[in-house]
Amino acid sequence: MESLRSSLSFNWLSVRFFTKGWDIFLREEASGLAFLCGLVAIVDYLRGNSMACMAAHACMVILVRRILAGGICTSTRRLDGKTVVITGCNSGIGRETALDLSGRGAKIIMACRDTKTAEKVAKEISRQTGGELVVMKLDLASLTSVRAFAEELKSRESRIHILINNAGVMLCPYSKTEDGFEMQLGTNHFGHFLLTNLLLPLLTHSEEARVINLSSLAHARGVIPFDDMLYEKGYDRFKAYGNSKVANILFTRHLAKKVKGTNIQVFSVHPGAVQSNLGRHIVGSFTASWYAALIMKNSMEGAQTTLHCALEAEQDDHSYYFSDCAVGYASAYARKDDVAERLWQVSEKMVQL
Repeated sequence: MESLRSSLSFNWLSVRFFTKGWDIFLREEASGLAFLCGLVAIVDYLRGNSMACMAAHACMVILVRRILAGGICTSTRRLDGKTVVITGCNSGIGRETALDLSGRGAKIIMACRDTKTAEKVAKEISRQTGGELVVMKLDLASLTSVRAFAEELKSRESRIHILINNAGVMLCPYSKTEDGFEMQLGTNHFGHFLLTNLLLPLLTHSEEARVINLSSLAHARGVIPFDDMLYEKGYDRFKAYGNSKVANILFTRHLAKKVKGTNIQVFSVHPGAVQSNLGRHIVGSFTASWYAALIMKNSMEGAQTTLHCALEAEQDDHSYYFSDCAVGYASAYARKDDVAERLWQVSEKMVQL
């Protein structure tokens, strides 16, 4: 039921949704819309339908695709002089986020495990935006790497303005991180939990700062396995993924209490069903196929809610959860303060903070 309520949340449904961002949408979707409208026109022609009918069907195709593409951030805000840290941004929505924010004048710290690929991406983005992008090694499956990254960043920067915890793994077979955690919970939650706490001194200053944690609609089926945090009693990768995503929201929720009254706002984000390699462990090549592009968001569209929270959203003190550039519906479990506090305490012990 919680999954249904989360997926059927219509907070995004507004006049703004259907009146703003059409230029971005049409530019991004031009080839796909041309294909779909052409296909519909052929079917209408073969059935002997009128031109008016063809036009109506084309409009319906565009409207449906616009809804599937989700919310679009239309903020024109500049970020000159600001420093943004993004984890896992050498591909997918992380790359698109880095591209957009670099184009607004921000200095981007690309915190990536694969630094070779990240260096190539940094050069590509810099050529497009003229911005400064710095690649730094970060493996969230290693707490040693997280600590080393935080220490190096502190030696380089006196402050950061936005931390986007974007990296993650999804539905992978059972494996362990360097520190013995189940890979999904270890990477998606524990790694980012430690990273954020270590970087709080750089985020706490006189200017506005934001922390954005990428979660998922899958959180609605998640619970925290307090009696088996290492999954020694059994493993279901679907449940483990949902558990790691609800952990992201619960972490965000308690972090908000910790930083209340400071310059920091916190957000958790559901990017939507995005065509990327994140689901490679379960859906094979589907997300990379041309037909997936007809029903899923592309990486640029998947980055929009992250951008909305980085640029213009105001912290929502009820759920701290955003979807399609609007406040979303977080499950009742994800809104339990006692669970959020307990997870924080357990996480502190497990990462030895």
